[in-house]
Amino acid sequence: MTKIAVTGGSGKAGRVVVRDLHQRGHEVLNIDLVPSPESPHPDASIPFLRADVTEFGQALEALSGGETLPGIEAVVHLAAIPSPVHATPDQVFRTNITSTYAVFSAAARLGLTRVVWASSETTLGLPFDQPPDYAPVDEAHMRPESSYALSKVLGEEMARQFHHWHGITIIGLRFSNIMVRRDYERFPEFWEDPHRRKWNLWGYVDESHVAQSVRLALEAEIEGTDNFIIAAGDTVMKRPSRELMAEVFPGVPVADRIHGNDTLLDISRARDLLGYAPAFSWRELF
Repeated sequence: MTKIAVTGGSGKAGRVVVRDLHQRGHEVLNIDLVPSPESPHPDASIPFLRADVTEFGQALEALSGGETLPGIEAVVHLAAIPSPVHATPDQVFRTNITSTYAVFSAAARLGLTRVVWASSETTLGLPFDQPPDYAPVDEAHMRPESSYALSKVLGEEMARQFHHWHGITIIGLRFSNIMVRRDYERFPEFWEDPHRRKWNLWGYVDESHVAQSVRLALEAEIEGTDNFIIAAGDTVMKRPSRELMAEVFPGVPVADRIHGNDTLLDISRARDLLGYAPAFSWRELF
């Protein structure tokens, strides 16, 4: 695939994905409501197309590429309200569910070969006000606790139905809390109180991991639908993971394979099926 549309390409994850795909030789179209804050982009050959992908007509026209980049082959769908706290619950649900439906539907209508989209770690039970059933939590630990998480769970079900109806391959990436390099300055604030970041089992994902996982999902020899947890290989904490669980979530079983600062968000399926290998850790910066 050489021509790829990225919805939400001006957002935090979108900018990283657009830049990475472009640098690796793909022709990329950024579809968003606003231009990237990096605009004019360091490489002016990355075009921007303004569109509201909650509207099917606009999604269809945008994903066709129009005169801007005709012949789009795949779409990375990142356009969404990015968390439960960025709008009211009804606005979050309505925006995310309608944009996901419109993009999936437009992609199927246009005969695109693949959709890679941003699902969320919130599908797993975040925030963990109630203890998880086990750790590390894997893709089967489905427990939506907000309208945002519910929109992502239903997006995953929509993906299954669109594949059933049209045969299109749709891969969901359940991203953890995305960090760019300036975000790591805040990490020392987390270390004194393990309860402060318990809400996602002390997880995070670096921008480089996001770009890698999207690229791998676009290239993976997968047909149908699947969903993968995408997180860093470690936690945001200095204390060992088993020690954190014993203090904050006593009684929750922790798999024997967890050692040191290992992540408590299970990325083994992404490793095995996508070849995902999150090399960078914040520990390289301290």
